[in-house]
Amino acid sequence: MLIVSGSSCRYLAVNVSKLTNTPIVPNECKVFPDGEIYVRINGDVSGKPVAIFQSFALKPNDYLMEFILLSDLVRDLGASKIIAIIPYFAYTRQDDRFKPGEALSIKTIASIFKSLNIDSIVTIDMHLHRVSSPSELFKIPVYNLSAMGLLMDYVMLSFKPESPIVIGPDEESRQWAETAARRANVEYDVLEKTRYNSYRVVVKPKRLDIDGRDVIVVDDIISTGGTMVEAVKALRSCGARRIITACTHPILVDKALSKILEAGAEAVIGTDTVPSPVSYVSVKSVIAEFLTRMFQ
Repeated sequence: MLIVSGSSCRYLAVNVSKLTNTPIVPNECKVFPDGEIYVRINGDVSGKPVAIFQSFALKPNDYLMEFILLSDLVRDLGASKIIAIIPYFAYTRQDDRFKPGEALSIKTIASIFKSLNIDSIVTIDMHLHRVSSPSELFKIPVYNLSAMGLLMDYVMLSFKPESPIVIGPDEESRQWAETAARRANVEYDVLEKTRYNSYRVVVKPKRLDIDGRDVIVVDDIISTGGTMVEAVKALRSCGARRIITACTHPILVDKALSKILEAGAEAVIGTDTVPSPVSYVSVKSVIAEFLTRMFQ
């Protein structure tokens, strides 16, 4: 196997290459003055399986276009197989028409990937709610790995929470709360919003008492931080002793980090699927272990 890295994922690609003892093929990615993207591979990939690393975070349009050019180039240069390693997969949230006339972005992206003749996709905690099987949608194997175990290992070791409980900020985050709680062998719950009238809304755990306990709030993505801010405020009002927040993809736009900390969280922990000030946890081991199993 060989590794080719797009410009958004070079550091992670290098770390995975070291763990798997896999050569990285040098390449060049740049932007012309008119905004067009240029890519060039400076090595021989003919007859070899190639893993292309590219995260779609922060500049999804540019990084997606770069990935399209790289993957088509790798195929044209004779690679025997293409594995797309996409730690953060953008355009998955719009999986339904919430308003008439909206584009189904995940369906459109799936169509683009089909045209590229990619053999498989490896991603981390893909934002899936109404799509039960991404493999069926993309018509190729999609391996959706998780970083929740790594995040929980980090939190438990670094913060040593007392009487810990894992909380998902809403019903859609239940899948990640359950995975995280299972890793640490602790209880979990999700927050439930109850609206009493136009002015009074109460957010609280559905079934468990958190008074005096240390709470780890987990979600797949923190983007603007709005959901996490409300969760932290609600948990403080319910008597949580300490609140540590964690997510796989720390997008953190619009001062999200400071807003969450000001709301009362002790820390925000993220992974390197998205480079950020809180990317304390690396997903390199999860990807490396998977690739090792794939090519054994």
